[in-house]
Amino acid sequence: MKKITVLSLLFISSFVMAQKMTVLSGDFKNLKGISEYNLTFDYSNLKVDKFATEEEFLADKMKKREEKGTDEDFKKSWFSDREERYEPKFIESFNKRFDNGAVKVAKNSPSNYTLNVKSVWIYPGYNVGVMRSSSKLDTVVTVFETANPGNVLISLKYDKALGSGAAGFDYNSGYRISEAYAKLAKEFAFDLKSKTK
Repeated sequence: MKKITVLSLLFISSFVMAQKMTVLSGDFKNLKGISEYNLTFDYSNLKVDKFATEEEFLADKMKKREEKGTDEDFKKSWFSDREERYEPKFIESFNKRFDNGAVKVAKNSPSNYTLNVKSVWIYPGYNVGVMRSSSKLDTVVTVFETANPGNVLISLKYDKALGSGAAGFDYNSGYRISEAYAKLAKEFAFDLKSKTK
């Protein structure tokens, strides 16, 4: 029984430590009273897994799929997953955290404030049936005045947002990564609620 308790505590502490938020500039108090954010995403200079660039990652994955003829399909879905999976999952996860839409995010919103999610690093994870690894995501989340982007209200770094879900049936990398964006949205919404009271 003692071993189980110790193992449980180690598991919980490693899970909590795996996701870290750092305030880079600004303060949560600057966000108090904002009820809607224009949402933007930035994938420029993205690093993937152990590769220095996204281009290197894609070249490696496409080469492995070339013989099967699925290389171009992989590349197409890699980019389309952004608008079809990651972004909607972030929006859904964030918006459901606030009762009656008290605070919400939307793309192309006329809001005076923009919330930008800059993806810095993605680990797609894997699921090969008998073994799996959850996706992970490092981002910089910045809120600024829409009309004056230089007026940054807050900038936050989130490390290792963990994408886990579907009870192990997450064979598609796009689905796994979208779960990391959902977790990021959940964490940011929690921080926003708790630090702007």
